[in-house]
Amino acid sequence: MSEFLTIDKDNLQLLGGNIDDYPGGVVLPIDKPYRWTSADVVRKVKFIAQKHFHKKNLKVGHAGTLDPLATGVLLVCLGKATKQAEALQAQQKEYIAHIEFGATTPCCDMEKEIDRRYPFEHITREMVDEAVKGFIGEQDQIPPIFSAKLIDGTRAYEMARAGEEVVMKPARITIYDMEVLEFELPKLVLRVKCSKGTYIRSIARDMGAALGSGGYLTGLERTMSGGFSVGKCLKMDDLAEIMKK
Repeated sequence: MSEFLTIDKDNLQLLGGNIDDYPGGVVLPIDKPYRWTSADVVRKVKFIAQKHFHKKNLKVGHAGTLDPLATGVLLVCLGKATKQAEALQAQQKEYIAHIEFGATTPCCDMEKEIDRRYPFEHITREMVDEAVKGFIGEQDQIPPIFSAKLIDGTRAYEMARAGEEVVMKPARITIYDMEVLEFELPKLVLRVKCSKGTYIRSIARDMGAALGSGGYLTGLERTMSGGFSVGKCLKMDDLAEIMKK
């Protein structure tokens, strides 16, 4: 298979008007905007790319979903690069996660209101450092009920929104490294390097539980996906420059 072309901040070039000129397809590392879904980004890129390449059936997809409240690296694949989306998605990822202790939410982030409060004043930096050690390595993780995991053909979040009981099966993941960047009660900032399929929202929930409290995610940025860093990602406004008519 031909190697795909990567367009990023270091290689910001105008694309030709024929997608067949790129036999391996094109990969666009996008810095996903806050509150955009991954599907929103794909739809926008597809709309612009279809006009640019004059091709209505142009294939466009992404490698690794980001939640709406997260920002950072989203790899958007055009043309034959969509065939490599699964391989791209399988690569190691890095996140900066902002966690707040003392409460939980049904979705483990700020998309829903707090549903329960917990004491947090007892948590010390020493406790956090010890808890972090316990998260590193291969493990089974329970995804949030508000997630895109399929349960008998139905998305878990659809069942949860309908008020149905949702039983999530554990998924095997690996946390390669976890580093405390900031700690000031009730807030914690972590750098997390992990495998595909890892839910950082679940880490926030489980970190709170490990410390005898509650925890939920208040901010998330994917800073790395495979060899693609957020500092080299394109903004949505850059698309007009690389795909001029």
